[in-house]
Amino acid sequence: MSHPDPTRLKILAPPPRMWLDMLLLGFAIQTISPIRLFSTTYSHIVLGSCIFALSAAFARWAFVVMRKMGTTANPDKPSEALTTSGPFRFSRNPAYVAMTGLYMALCFIGNAGWPLILLGPLLLIMYWGVIRKEENYLSEKFGQSYLVYKSEVRRWL
Repeated sequence: MSHPDPTRLKILAPPPRMWLDMLLLGFAIQTISPIRLFSTTYSHIVLGSCIFALSAAFARWAFVVMRKMGTTANPDKPSEALTTSGPFRFSRNPAYVAMTGLYMALCFIGNAGWPLILLGPLLLIMYWGVIRKEENYLSEKFGQSYLVYKSEVRRWL
């Protein structure tokens, strides 16, 4: 089986950049036409802070496991190992799950509806512009091992 060149992956954009750009766009729209998610109580800050902490820990766990496996989260570099342990037992994309949680947490902390509304389109863009391409790359690179893993572990949670 040939190992594909990572430059052929040609994802739409680096995933963290996509989350950040959509979040900034949402907050820009929010300043023009606010949509509040919560009443004036501060429960949204507590909720958002809890989600933020959990998501940050989940992301850290994923990156630590990838580093221990000798591979990278950088889509511009080749995957050196198929990571299936740690948070990868629950999700094929734990870093993307974590970024989604961080994004939602910031929406809650900022009590901002517009960025939350833009999360749906962001996830669709991620699916079509990144995830499908990554899955095809991993299928080519790791063959049957990845296909078995893919059949046993959900994409998100």
